[in-house]
Amino acid sequence: MGFLTSAVLDGFPLWVVLLICLGVFLASFMDAIAGGGGVISAPTHLIAFGDLPASYALGTNKVSACLGTIFSTARFIKSGYVNWPLFGPSVVFSLAGSVAGTWLQHRTPDAVLKYMLLLVLPAVAFLTLRNHDWPDEPRDISPVRQRIIVWAAAFFIGGYDGYYGPGTGTFLMILFIRAAKLDTRHAAGGVKVINLASNLGSLAVQLKTGYVFLGVGLTASLASIAGHYLGSGLAIKNGSRIVRPTVIIVLHLLTVKIGSELLFPEFWG
Repeated sequence: MGFLTSAVLDGFPLWVVLLICLGVFLASFMDAIAGGGGVISAPTHLIAFGDLPASYALGTNKVSACLGTIFSTARFIKSGYVNWPLFGPSVVFSLAGSVAGTWLQHRTPDAVLKYMLLLVLPAVAFLTLRNHDWPDEPRDISPVRQRIIVWAAAFFIGGYDGYYGPGTGTFLMILFIRAAKLDTRHAAGGVKVINLASNLGSLAVQLKTGYVFLGVGLTASLASIAGHYLGSGLAIKNGSRIVRPTVIIVLHLLTVKIGSELLFPEFWG
């Protein structure tokens, strides 16, 4: 039994895996509501894995992120909050943007983007906090204009995801609601579809490279599924009442994360 337990947990102590599960649950709960769960789950894995290369932490994190997102996405689809003619093509644009962003990331220092984000994020958080107009009903907008905005957002934020990544779902949520005039629930449903596609692609790469502790990842997936299921249920039931404040929390956490990466780069590998 001891050998079996050690194999399932990839040789990590039980308390380390439980710590990861706790962080993953909180991250998944937040991610299902407003995106940005990686702001919590990535540091949790990095702390738990100690001196191991960061690639193992980030690769293992993708296992639970991907499996959990499947459940929250399915819940939004079941509830009828995914507009396929609008968001089906968005997946393609997001993947194309991600490839372009990754290409650009290999050719420019990512510190440039981090300093830009440190200037932009507080302003975005302030505007989100100040603006109480987060509708739970769709507003009038030309269908053609809405498609252009959504697909452009998917491409450019997908590019950001390929270049850097954290907060991708949150930025999409803000643009879908503020610019594309979607209601909160349909915006969240669209974000989930796009995030699931990018997570599946990333997980495939991580598994191929071997930077994954599969036992830990699958164990943490149970916590991820629970967090995504509960979080998506609250988002569907409460709409903007819970999504808007969660977005504000994500923006603040992302600011802290980027600041810590610039001040303590050795922690982030």
